[in-house]
Amino acid sequence: MAESIDNVDSSYDQVAGDYAAKYLNEFDYKPLDRELLTRFAHAVAGRGRVCDLGCGPGQVARFLKSHRVDVFGVDVSAGMVQQARAANPTIKFQQGDMRHLDLPDASLAGIAAFYAIIHIPQAEVPTVLRELHRVLQPAGLLLLTFHKGDEIRHIEEFFGKHVSLDFRFFQRPFMEEQLRASGFLIEDVIEREPYLDVEAQTNRVYIFARKTD
Repeated sequence: MAESIDNVDSSYDQVAGDYAAKYLNEFDYKPLDRELLTRFAHAVAGRGRVCDLGCGPGQVARFLKSHRVDVFGVDVSAGMVQQARAANPTIKFQQGDMRHLDLPDASLAGIAAFYAIIHIPQAEVPTVLRELHRVLQPAGLLLLTFHKGDEIRHIEEFFGKHVSLDFRFFQRPFMEEQLRASGFLIEDVIEREPYLDVEAQTNRVYIFARKTD
């Protein structure tokens, strides 16, 4: 089993086209996701730039832009960034690592991190959350989502291609504790069961958290 995230970028490069084809329109089938993203969009629109972190092919950025959010996307995979640019030519996308973002302090009104953290080892979660805190404006809003649980699922085949990926699940109390320790106020937490036939059958957690210091 992999002990780091070193293979994440190259693994997603391998499957970027297939991943985009499957997930670019995923919100058509996920009403709660649309509802929560709309809520996030209304909270951040007009307040400054917003980052779709771990953007993949840009489905979150596309949704937010349709709600008049000044959004851009960041992903560790160059292949995913290429797919996102092709699918969303009016939105800026760039390659980057969420552990050390190439962004100024206090430069973002919001961050939508939809399953962005699922490949981060538990020991590195505080590093990531402190970095998100750094780049958010005072009172900036984070929407963080992840799979609920304790397991690590290691896969070596994805869309028929060879990869090496660890999908990491987190318990809600752990993530809430880490957010508070990193300077966030938790405003709301929503859990849902998986939608049948359109996604991995895992329980999901959505946390709205605001920078407090």
